[in-house]
Amino acid sequence: MNTMYYKVKDKGPLILAIKDMEDQVFGAFVTEPFKPRPSYYGTGECFLWKSLSDSKSDKSSILSSQPLVKFYNWTGRNEYVILSEHDYLAIGGGEGKIGLWVDSDLQSGHSTRCDTFDNDTLSSTPEFECMGFELWGLMN
Repeated sequence: MNTMYYKVKDKGPLILAIKDMEDQVFGAFVTEPFKPRPSYYGTGECFLWKSLSDSKSDKSSILSSQPLVKFYNWTGRNEYVILSEHDYLAIGGGEGKIGLWVDSDLQSGHSTRCDTFDNDTLSSTPEFECMGFELWGLMN
């Protein structure tokens, strides 16, 4: 986790993508770099997302009229956008639920519906193991 914080400290907005052991791909867009902080931060421009395509099917195509990604925008119900400490990263919250949570090793996490984004569970199951974890910094 600390290495990730160091590598993104001067980056612009970030796209986080996680692939779980069931090949579900999901993540978040955040408007500022992750950094260890004891309180929530982030803006209403942040969102969670998950892939709707079935990676095991040849029927998924960018030419399909069906959306390939579902986005969960900020609801405005609370300000619990990003909470990142040395032992975890959390995006979204409220009522004791977290939209997307990942441990300090970036190997496991969980996803549940939260008030911040009113999202579905992003992963195949609420508890997941990360098969892939990618983070892209965008230009400011």
